[in-house]
Amino acid sequence: MASTSTRSFRLLSLLQNHRYWAGAELAERLGVSARTLRRDVDRLRELGYPVEAHPGVDGGYQLAAGAALPPLVVDDEEAVALAVGLLLAAQGTAAVAQEASEATIAEASARALAKIAQVMPARLRRRAEAVAAMTESVTWDAARSGQAVGLSPDVLGAIALGCRDSERVRFDYTAAGGERTQRHAEPHRLVALDRRWYLVAYDLTRQDWRSFRLDRIAAPVRPTGARFRPRELPAATAAEYVRRNIASPVAAYRVEAVIEAPAAVVRDRIGRWAAVTEAGPGSCQVTMTPPDLNWPLIALGMTGADFRILSPPELAERVRDWGSRFTRATGTGEAADH
Repeated sequence: MASTSTRSFRLLSLLQNHRYWAGAELAERLGVSARTLRRDVDRLRELGYPVEAHPGVDGGYQLAAGAALPPLVVDDEEAVALAVGLLLAAQGTAAVAQEASEATIAEASARALAKIAQVMPARLRRRAEAVAAMTESVTWDAARSGQAVGLSPDVLGAIALGCRDSERVRFDYTAAGGERTQRHAEPHRLVALDRRWYLVAYDLTRQDWRSFRLDRIAAPVRPTGARFRPRELPAATAAEYVRRNIASPVAAYRVEAVIEAPAAVVRDRIGRWAAVTEAGPGSCQVTMTPPDLNWPLIALGMTGADFRILSPPELAERVRDWGSRFTRATGTGEAADH
């Protein structure tokens, strides 16, 4: 979703949950200027939402008393975009703030998705709920999956329904070499990985499990009406299957580190992004293949335990650089004197 659309939903939510907002306070909550706030208010009015403005130094905004809000009107693409945006916000934030005790953006996103789905027409609600229920995200930066290259809302929605309903589908697929084939498959799950989306499915033609890039699936996806009993996936999760079987073209490094914590604990915290194996009593080894060396440092820090870098040497240097900067930020220690 575009940032203006996201702000509009946020603004409407704030106006609905609070009787009156001072303009400055509302702009601060949204992280925008007063001018941008006025434009966003005008946009809500164009959509039919009765927002009253009170001028003056202490002026502000509120919804008209007793006004009936118009229903949420979205088309198929917008319904899928809402589901994708809120889903990835929920999953991405939950991964980063999994130990926070307070309410998180992840929880708010999940609640918002549930509320918005309830006011959608039944046909669109089925699509939005299917996308949310059938997607696993292994992306560190969830926003990048929301900007996925060549992602068709029609394909995404149809595949999600096939996964949820256990219904066989047919589609045309273009391989990396340009060969176009017709596929007959039992869709299992959708996986969001960096700026790509994948379908994990059992290929009935090849009689084996496969992962298909969604940007290479041509619309329309054709449901066959034939239901199937889900087979056992040859991996713990669809996300693990994709990560294990897809050779990522953006992977530039092989990161290996030893963590002074039990494998079960580390796997629970960063297992979505790293392979974790036992390395001895109370320790484990993690392996990652990231496109850069910044997010592995965040992941290692999230383990909450001491760690030792095995490779690559550049990562150890990056740790020293970050450590010096973090120490200077506290205003204490020897680094603060430089």
